[in-house]
Amino acid sequence: MHIKKLAHCCLVIDIPSAHGKNVRILTDPGMYSLEQHDKVDGADIVLITHEHQDHFHIESLKALIKRCPDVSVISNDTVGALLAKEGIEHRIMLDGNAIEAKGVKIEAHGSLHAVLHSSIPQSSNVGFLIDGKLFMPGDAYTDPKKPVDALALPTAGPWMKMSEAIDYGLQLKPRIAFPVHDAMGSAFQNGFIGRILSQNGVEFVNLENGASLDVA
Repeated sequence: MHIKKLAHCCLVIDIPSAHGKNVRILTDPGMYSLEQHDKVDGADIVLITHEHQDHFHIESLKALIKRCPDVSVISNDTVGALLAKEGIEHRIMLDGNAIEAKGVKIEAHGSLHAVLHSSIPQSSNVGFLIDGKLFMPGDAYTDPKKPVDALALPTAGPWMKMSEAIDYGLQLKPRIAFPVHDAMGSAFQNGFIGRILSQNGVEFVNLENGASLDVA
């Protein structure tokens, strides 16, 4: 599995298939990655964790579908309702669902966004376990209750603090973790979180925008 970070929570994931051709997955194409994901000229699957603008941008998704008419769009119920209004074909996944999409196993875990404030109702959010290896939790600290090899770890945002990111990484104890949801963060935050995780047996790769890593 080859993972390239475009920006924030937008990743391009290439997974070798049995037919010798990679299956390409694009995750959470939102406002903070417009410039980067608008240049993606090939995708087989798009995964969207929830409807917030930093994860979901409808106009760029429409443009992607024009470039890649066979792309499969997968998300939760809230995003699904928005896609239905636009006449965009999609598949809804809820907590506990598991499917095989174009030869890749995808599991859905979690149902709610992390608490922003007690006065604000929690929105829907679903995390995706991809190919049994990479967990993308979206904006939540969901425990999938199974081993996670690689974790896309949210490290900054109005709904979290650094200690929560660290505790989540220690709870799931993946073999490797890298930062996402960090457009509002800093190099200090990622470095601080990564240092503590690394001291506790979690390899932390401080993946910057445009950089890549391979997960065997």
